[in-house]
Amino acid sequence: MMDKIRDWFGFGPMTQGMGGHGHDHGEGGHGHTHGVIDPTIATTTRGIWAIKWSFVVLAITSALQLVVVLLSGSVALLADTIHNVGDAVTAIPLWVAFMLARRKPSKTFTYGLGRVEDLAGILIVLIILFSAIVAGYEAIDRLIHPQPITFLGWVAVAGLVGFLGNEAVAVFRIRVGREINSAALIADGYHARTDGFTSLAVVLGAIGVWLGFPLADPIIGLLITIAIFAIVWQSSKAVLTRMLDGVEPGIVEEISHAAEHVRGIERVAQVQARGIGHRLHADVAIKVADTATAKDLVGITEALRGELFNHLPALSEANIRLEGEGGPVVASSGHAHHAPDPFKVACDLATGTLEIVDTPAGERMRLTIDSHADDLGATVIIDRPQGPETLPLGPVAGDHHRLESIVAPAEPHEFEAKLILTAKGKEQVLPFKMVEPEGHHH
Repeated sequence: MMDKIRDWFGFGPMTQGMGGHGHDHGEGGHGHTHGVIDPTIATTTRGIWAIKWSFVVLAITSALQLVVVLLSGSVALLADTIHNVGDAVTAIPLWVAFMLARRKPSKTFTYGLGRVEDLAGILIVLIILFSAIVAGYEAIDRLIHPQPITFLGWVAVAGLVGFLGNEAVAVFRIRVGREINSAALIADGYHARTDGFTSLAVVLGAIGVWLGFPLADPIIGLLITIAIFAIVWQSSKAVLTRMLDGVEPGIVEEISHAAEHVRGIERVAQVQARGIGHRLHADVAIKVADTATAKDLVGITEALRGELFNHLPALSEANIRLEGEGGPVVASSGHAHHAPDPFKVACDLATGTLEIVDTPAGERMRLTIDSHADDLGATVIIDRPQGPETLPLGPVAGDHHRLESIVAPAEPHEFEAKLILTAKGKEQVLPFKMVEPEGHHH
């Protein structure tokens, strides 16, 4: 019974439930940052749901604490409230990014508007920095000019509310993280649990004042402020790293590890990766045997692409090129060189991008999904003069966030069509039109 209770509250090992490939790279390496959402969370509907409800709980907690701050004048509680607000607003850039990411890529923003998440992250870091400066100023001012604190009992209760709010978020994130096999969300849950003890420090400060040591409150407030400055430093590094196309070193290691699962790859010559919002783009150069046939090359590149999507849930696109002794010999890109503009999918059953892409096996119709309902099915029906062309879309290498046709859409690639999505007895029909770029009409 005690084991079940401990497990429900998330006091088990962090690795529990981490299935997948029998390995867990970079576990615990996700920093507790504000303004940046980990891609492994943001690419799953359940993960996004967990972040949204975490925001609600912490927002309510912060609002209750703010009321007591205004009544009591406690700077320790003020600092802790700022800390909890910083945790809550982490969800804002995710929401902004998802709203703007639904916009169709344009000739100016050819990759869409995913980078807005990084801009929102910088704004949030600056807001937290300003708030930390205010909290620090208030704490130092109270040390120099002590003032009486009222409603000590309510200050202690507000500290307990902060602890309980963070603990609720911790239990929630850990449980959902185990359900979706997200080491990042589990780690964030344990960070929330640690933040709860910061709130308990407010209770200690109130007890110290009650025992006749009035400086206990500003001292606790100053210590919490120092912790907030540490968070600002860590978060600003994370945001700037992403803005400069940086990724965690574990991403590069994971890409190289994925190549180890593919027979026929002699070595990985080069690995490059960058994040665009919460989606990851990768470029990989591999060396294969000189005796490999064209059929072998197609099989190797497709196998590697499948492994990459399996190992990296946040991966949006993988470009693979083959290199000989003298340099690159052929490039394999996920996009067709004369493909029409993609169609942005946004409905109750799924959000994502439908496009015609170039693969080693030829052109294919591909639906890359950001979020979707359970048991999603997809079919494209193209209006042709000779009759409708039907292209069922199925998962590629078991990846349900990447659905692809098994044959190429017929030429020309300029047509009116409809995407039919089904899930649990519900159906949605999304009409769309594709037009080839100028100069590529048939």
